[in-house]
Amino acid sequence: MIDEHAIGERYRALAGELDERRRRLWAASEARAAGRGGIAAVARATGMAELTIRNGLRDLESGEQLEPGRVRRAGGGRKSLVESDPTLVSDLECLVDVDSRGDPEQPLRWTAKSVRKLAEGLRELGHEVSHMTVARLLRALDYSLQANSKTKEGSQHPDRDAQFRHINSKVGAALEAGEPAISIDTKKKELVGDFKAVGRELRPQGQPIPVRVHDFKDKELGKAIPYGVYDIAQDAGLVSVGITADTAAFSVASIGAWWEQLGRERYPEAKSLTITADCGGSNGNRTRLWKTELQRFADETGLQVHVCHFPPGTSKWNRIEHRLFSFISQNWRGKPLVSHQVIINLIAATKTRTGLEVYARLDERDYPKGIKIPDRELAAVNLTGDEFHPEWNYAISPSSRGVNK
Repeated sequence: MIDEHAIGERYRALAGELDERRRRLWAASEARAAGRGGIAAVARATGMAELTIRNGLRDLESGEQLEPGRVRRAGGGRKSLVESDPTLVSDLECLVDVDSRGDPEQPLRWTAKSVRKLAEGLRELGHEVSHMTVARLLRALDYSLQANSKTKEGSQHPDRDAQFRHINSKVGAALEAGEPAISIDTKKKELVGDFKAVGRELRPQGQPIPVRVHDFKDKELGKAIPYGVYDIAQDAGLVSVGITADTAAFSVASIGAWWEQLGRERYPEAKSLTITADCGGSNGNRTRLWKTELQRFADETGLQVHVCHFPPGTSKWNRIEHRLFSFISQNWRGKPLVSHQVIINLIAATKTRTGLEVYARLDERDYPKGIKIPDRELAAVNLTGDEFHPEWNYAISPSSRGVNK
């Protein structure tokens, strides 16, 4: 009589140490040793399928040796759904397309539909697929999944998604033409000094870096205002670290620094520059100084500047947040920002496995707040609004008094 209890005990003792192939061979050897009825007895004792045990017996009889690291013969195992269901991916993309915002080769790509709803839609089309498989396929397609409840950020403008598509169209056209396209924004202001830093870093046991108890601004060291310019095509960024105020003049000066230090050499034939920016802050669409400073930049460089603002409440979709600022924050986590030079060094040392390059500079110029731009000066800006939401999308061309680059 076959002792199924003993077989089960042996299996539980070994199972955690065996891979799929070794478990199959072990079960087959137990079944062969048990004789008649051994396959069924081992299956009951271990919970393994009888077919698996029979396959193990065939492996024992053939004596076939597999390559190191393999548990099945080449070509063994179930085919992937993409192979067995060739229309799955195309049908998924059709379902997502209605609620798709963007593309990684342009500035955005995300979906408002949940993976469970997409899986239901695919099953209605005749595909046998789970929501987990849908999530995996979307990641492979470079989508970032957003739950439906997360898409309403602040006051949701009715043309928000249309503006995303407009941004993608503008940036895509610029990249296809070989013209530069940048994403800009101000990173969170930082106090300079031996203040407690967010995050942790590896240190010898019991030797944390001593920092101040209170986070009061040091009058001598002041603050740091990192303003980033991210080159979408080149996966490279330049961060200007200001010390006075985050103003429109500082924003455009940072763009000018990027152009002089990186952009001009990388785009020697450029005729235009496309900028994606938030709707608020120093580069906001209602800021008069922002537009007059861009006019000065256009005159000095000879570039026609195209600006596309993200709709209100969607600043986190600005590409610079995910492609530049997030990695800078990771790089200096747990490190007190004791001086402006330390900040510059930490920013410039930021790299990623995908090849991100980051350059940093200190801007010690004074940028006063509260500069008023009179109507006549604003009217002199050579600005042309797009047909679609001209308050968000516009071009500033060099004026007749501008200097050719």
